[in-house]
Amino acid sequence: LEMALRSFFYLYVLFSFALATTVFSAKLSPSYYDKVCPKALPTIERVVAAAVQKERRMGASLLRLHFHDCFVNGCDASILLDSTSTIDSEKNAGPNLNSARGFEVVDDIKAEVDKVCGGPVVSCADILAVAARDSVVALGGPTWKVKLGRRDSTTASMTQANNDLPSPFMDLPALINTFKKQGLNVKDLVALSGGHTIGFAQCRLFKNRIYNESNIDPTFAGQRRSTCPSNGGDSRIAPLDPTAAIFDTKYFTNLVKKRGLLHSDQELFNGGEADGQVKSYSTNAAAFSKDFANSMIKMGDIKPLTGKNGQIRLNCKKVN
Repeated sequence: LEMALRSFFYLYVLFSFALATTVFSAKLSPSYYDKVCPKALPTIERVVAAAVQKERRMGASLLRLHFHDCFVNGCDASILLDSTSTIDSEKNAGPNLNSARGFEVVDDIKAEVDKVCGGPVVSCADILAVAARDSVVALGGPTWKVKLGRRDSTTASMTQANNDLPSPFMDLPALINTFKKQGLNVKDLVALSGGHTIGFAQCRLFKNRIYNESNIDPTFAGQRRSTCPSNGGDSRIAPLDPTAAIFDTKYFTNLVKKRGLLHSDQELFNGGEADGQVKSYSTNAAAFSKDFANSMIKMGDIKPLTGKNGQIRLNCKKVN
């Protein structure tokens, strides 16, 4: 009996160990491509740096793609899929239509990475995560170790994109709730909103703010009205902070001065629970950089497909 128990125990230990390694291997890790394709990350960095060099705004666009990907059913590159008879493309959702951009840069990255890796080794979802980090770095922001090993979805959901992506018209409680649904807290909300230290927004998204809201610096409102008329001009763009091509803390300094461009931006400093954090970031770049990096890692961890789930797309725009 003792022998039988002992061999059962060994089997049990062996089985638990095997289970532990399977569970562990399904976890994301920064070293995921180190052995299989050591040139993958430097290649992504090279293509991103060139694209941002060519057009500074592209850095913000690539950062936003990763964010809009992760908030809709996890970081699975679902945002990249074009419409087909079975795919309800997220590109057509309100927050993305005529707004999300940078898709051709993602295609360039994919082509280059597949070339150096000798085939489709790196997922489109991981490309988005790394490109977001490399964009921030290219514009002078902090770096962080991107966890890797995500796989690509075989589906997309326009409805979910419409429901789950935050809107520039939201007030603070709605923003907090939108982030909470993704497992992100108020600290993450404020830190990640700091992504608006780079990039631009279309006139249609801040028109109501500059013409009708009172918690806005009048000089700033006047400047913005000069390029965003009350009628028409909807797709004209304005910088989200005064240094739209530099990753700095001006976004937060601006909020303290009531110069947030979007309603949702100013909501972070409008007598609510986020005020203290905004104030702190406005004078402490190191704190912002550290929190931004940590929240980006946390966002990149939203519901990834790993192991045998999903696929590695051959073309980021369509399912294999």
